[in-house]
This record gives sequence, C-alpha cells and structure tokens, in this order.
Amino acid sequence: MIFRTYFLGILGWVVYRIMFATWRLKVEEPPELQQLIKEKKPFILAHWHGDEIALFGLVPRYRLATITSQSKDGSMMDLMLRLQGTKTSRGSSTRGAVGALKGLIQHAKKGYNCSYAVDGPKGPLHKAKAGVFETSRVINAPIFVAGVACDRQISFEKSWNKTFLPKIFSRVHVIWRGPFPALSRDQDPRDPQLALALEKALFDAGQEARASIGLPPLSISGFN
Repeated sequence: MIFRTYFLGILGWVVYRIMFATWRLKVEEPPELQQLIKEKKPFILAHWHGDEIALFGLVPRYRLATITSQSKDGSMMDLMLRLQGTKTSRGSSTRGAVGALKGLIQHAKKGYNCSYAVDGPKGPLHKAKAGVFETSRVINAPIFVAGVACDRQISFEKSWNKTFLPKIFSRVHVIWRGPFPALSRDQDPRDPQLALALEKALFDAGQEARASIGLPPLSISGFN
C-alpha cells in the first residue's frame, strides 16, 4: 500500500508538471504581497478547497507550508506537495488537528509562508474555519485571498469540494486580493464576522478572476 501511494504520488506530480507547463497562466499580486515576498516577511494565502489543483504549481514562488490530511488520498497529496517544495504538517478535523496546526506554525517560524484551504478538510463548502485566523494571530501574518478561474477544465463533481483540473493549454488566472491585517492578540479567531468577511473576499476575488477571462459570474448561491 505504501509503495502504491508513493508510485501514484510521483506519477501524479509528473503528469501535473507536464500539464502545468502548457497553461497560459496569469497571476496578479497586490503590491503588499510583492513587498512581503521581497522582504521575506511572513504571510498567509487563503483559498477555497476546490482551487488547490490550479494553485499547486505556484508553490515554489511563495515558499509554502500547509496542512495535509492523514487519509490515503492525503498521503498521495502530501508526497506531491513535498516534491513541489512544500513543507507539510499532517492532520485533519478528526485526527491530529491540534498537532497539525502546531506543526504548521513551526514551519512558519522557520521562514515558510502558510497556505490554507479555509473550508477544509471536509467542509461545509465555502465556509471559512478558524484555523487560518488562529495562525495569523500566532505568527503575526496578514492574509491574502485567491480568486481562481480557468476557461477549460475537468470538473470532479462527485467530490464534496467540486475541485477541478485545468485542461492542457487552458487559460488560468489567479488573482490575489487583500491583505487582511494580522489578528491582534485580543481578537477571537472564532468570531463569525471574520469568517464572513473572508468568505466575501474570496467570493469577490473569484468573480474578478472569472471576469478577467470572460466567464459569466457565479450566483451567490453557487458559493453556499
């Protein structure tokens, strides 16, 4: 089983790298994010769980660390991420959640930036969890949100997160927006208003990314 996971992880990474090389990729970053990258100061990148495949190829630019699931599928993704240069911390909502968050924070303290699928690991879809805010408070890092769109994709509609894989030679646009300031020590990371603000920012960034390649806007109901 371990060999199978290892083989599929390497194969998946190779196939992804080939497909990624064909994409007509455009990434838009706010000046604040570019400045943090230049100064090697910490930041957090937040995205929806279904967008991770499209964002996977950007790992080297942002020097990322993230949390991966302890499931079988999570083991394969963990290997692919590590091959891409990501530092990972294993855990889920049911097993090792606290340890995974501590591991992520340790990576951040060593100079890695954090990447969060904010509605993971099991949803509800497009509902932000508190972990991203807790990390922001502990490592004193601002949060940027991703809007992701592509003109041709393979959609995995049976998956809970409705993830997608851009087809070869497709146009892929990634728009980063923000920042949300780092949480102060007296702010509650479980404040529902924080989650609502982050969800709206992610929705707006997604709409902007879609408009940038001529796709129709999604209704708000499509994000609930």
